[in-house]
Amino acid sequence: MSTTVRETERSETPLPPDWSIADLQRFLGDVPAERIRLFPSPGTATEADLLWVLDHEDRVCELIDGVLVEKDMASYESFLASYLTYLINAYLAQHPIGAASGEKGPFWFSSSRIRMPDVSVALWDRFPNGKMPVSQAIFDVIPNLVVEILSKGNTRSEMELKRSEYLEAGVQLIWYIDARARTATVYTADGTAVDFDDSGTLTGGSVLPGFELQLKEFFDHFPIDPE
Repeated sequence: MSTTVRETERSETPLPPDWSIADLQRFLGDVPAERIRLFPSPGTATEADLLWVLDHEDRVCELIDGVLVEKDMASYESFLASYLTYLINAYLAQHPIGAASGEKGPFWFSSSRIRMPDVSVALWDRFPNGKMPVSQAIFDVIPNLVVEILSKGNTRSEMELKRSEYLEAGVQLIWYIDARARTATVYTADGTAVDFDDSGTLTGGSVLPGFELQLKEFFDHFPIDPE
């Protein structure tokens, strides 16, 4: 079976001709310049380019309006994301209502943006005929739940931009987890935001009924040296 890759047409003037690197950084949410890839030229990158990076480099990129932007994720955050994916998959093994993917699970969130949340959950009713469209290189499905484990290099503007994209695309539940601060913020589709400290418990709501994540236990699973 062949795999379909959405090869977007490269434009001769992909970005405003008077933009500087600083303008591009602001457009992307003030991300550091070292995370913005110059090849392919900003504004001309496609899904195929993103897939090439995933196949050939030990890096994770997102595609934002023709720009490849490397995700900022250190080892500690990666361990936490993997562990959370494991916990959710254990729940889904008992409640087969959907599927979970980790930090290398890309999704089209709009016609020009591919994001790779650290953890994603898509219920089966969001897949065509309740089945994974494996002919697609990157699923054209909007997850019900996305989780971002915040890293030091993430900017406030970047995460606000992502949150807006996720909610606009149809994500029902967003967890932003700041493991170093031992806090979390939960966003729901109606725009509500609730903050938690490490005594709190995150719940799956209507997406994962009955699922609970006790933050203290979650953070304590990977003890760290004080900085």
